Amino acid sequence: MPSLNISYSDEEMEELRAAAAAAGVSLKQYVHDLSLREKQRLQFVRYAVSWGERHRGEFDEAFPDEVPPSPRAQGTEAA
Repeated sequence: MPSLNISYSDEEMEELRAAAAAAGVSLKQYVHDLSLREKQRLQFVRYAVSWGERHRGEFDEAFPDEVPPSPRAQGTEAA
């Protein structure tokens, strides 16, 4: 099975050990799960952004006072 040898400073290792203990898992399991959680977080963010982009028009219609000004309009106000 593939594995990694990752170097941490003493302070980083102490923080990781404390986080693993707080989660009630081994350090090895904590670091393994952390990398997978980050992958899942990125997938979620990509989906959320694409969903928001698809529904931006609906939101703007429903809440016209909440539509942010365009970047061009902001630039002309500062001039």
